[in-house]
Amino acid sequence: MSQRLIELVESFGHPTVVLLGDLMLDRYLYGDAQRISPEAPVLVLRHEREEHRLGGAGNVAACLATLGARVRVVGLVGVDDAGRDIRQRLEVAGCDAGGVIAAAGRRTTVKTRLVGSSQHKNPQQLMRLDLEDTAPIDAELEQAVVDRCQRAMDGARMLAIEDYNKGLLSDPLCRRVIALARAGGLSILIDPANIPDYSRYRGATCLKMNRPEAERATGLPLRQPGDFAPGAARLLEALEAEAVIITLDRQGSILASAADGQRPAEHRLLSTRQRQVADGTGAGDMVLAMLVMARAAGGTWSESATLANIAGGLEVERFGVVPITRDEVIAELFAETHQQLGKQRTLEQLLPELVRHRAAGRKVVFTNGCFDLVHLGHVKYFQFAKRQGDLLIVAVNTDQSIRRLKGEKRPIITQEDRLGVLEELESIDYLLSFDDDTPLEIIRQIRPDVLVKGADYAKQQVVGWDLVESSGGRVALAPLVDGRSTSTMIQRIVEAYG
Repeated sequence: MSQRLIELVESFGHPTVVLLGDLMLDRYLYGDAQRISPEAPVLVLRHEREEHRLGGAGNVAACLATLGARVRVVGLVGVDDAGRDIRQRLEVAGCDAGGVIAAAGRRTTVKTRLVGSSQHKNPQQLMRLDLEDTAPIDAELEQAVVDRCQRAMDGARMLAIEDYNKGLLSDPLCRRVIALARAGGLSILIDPANIPDYSRYRGATCLKMNRPEAERATGLPLRQPGDFAPGAARLLEALEAEAVIITLDRQGSILASAADGQRPAEHRLLSTRQRQVADGTGAGDMVLAMLVMARAAGGTWSESATLANIAGGLEVERFGVVPITRDEVIAELFAETHQQLGKQRTLEQLLPELVRHRAAGRKVVFTNGCFDLVHLGHVKYFQFAKRQGDLLIVAVNTDQSIRRLKGEKRPIITQEDRLGVLEELESIDYLLSFDDDTPLEIIRQIRPDVLVKGADYAKQQVVGWDLVESSGGRVALAPLVDGRSTSTMIQRIVEAYG
């Protein structure tokens, strides 16, 4: 599954996405919080720095752009400094802000967070101050927004709606825009507001919501596994949607999709791994962005929801709203693949993985040997090799090749057991086995950045040294550990028990 998801992320391309939603400016005031005020029992925050970031639908736009989408943003800001800041940040993020309307007499939504830290510990949000205007927009402004959406949909594939219930996305506006998107053949993915009536979203392709939002919209509890299917089914039926996805924090997410001509109805609980949560801000935005990109690339609902789970999980590990990149998602999937498959690979399996590692800027180190009776000298050797780069590949001789090289009495330990022991060493990332007398063909195909051998060899004696250096790599000779060798260990055993 992880391999398929990696391929899906790599195929994202640059789809054109229309994003309609409530634009906000997130303002962070950082300070030192080591004193209590003498005036009242409250923290005193000594100002250190200030940051501005895109919030609300603006964060979704930044997430989409970071993942590679061509984003056309439609929304409202005020005629004020915050509104100008949002437009500028959208453009810097690579988004088309031509659909953003500056509405006279309407304040731009600004969320100011006071963030304190003490004794160099992780920052903590202490308080949030919101400046906003949530009054419903008038008919004239509604028509202007619809017109901007219609123009933005020309040539687009997806419509994403991010609703924070700030007065922009009224029932009539949602219905009109959804109708336009359906008529234009766009898929419509919505992150709804926390409101009791979801009828404004009827006809959307998919809704992505969190547990409290889904409970409020359905009137049903979503606490136990037995609750999930009835709640999701009620949403699917009421909204006439293809799919609904409900995020459940540590429990993962629920995916429910309706039957169509090709696939049966699906109800699944998608698990997620436990994470160190730094801040939940922006996780839902990242989930929506990943769903849009995965669906645009042809992912199934299950694949898309799984990727969205991963992206949202990566987001909560960061403080504040920070868009997640494709490379970060692929690295997470690589880690999952390693966990599932272990370290042993065939050369055919390994080569495509190395392409992705190198695309992420990782330096590949290679070494080889029999590694019969693994001892401290081997451990130090692998540690040295790993320090030469980012990724250590160890090629291990088969039993047959060792017998050809060292005689019928070797190896002492079978190939299966040798590989099993080496797999437990933290410094090794990948293990290969080879039956040739030398690893020359493996080196030719891998083209490592660093080739490691023991210091009992001269550089010119190391098989493949010229291939590696001709490709811009280098040879590193590992220092030997006195008295630690397999031959020495065998001799001691023979002397002790012979």
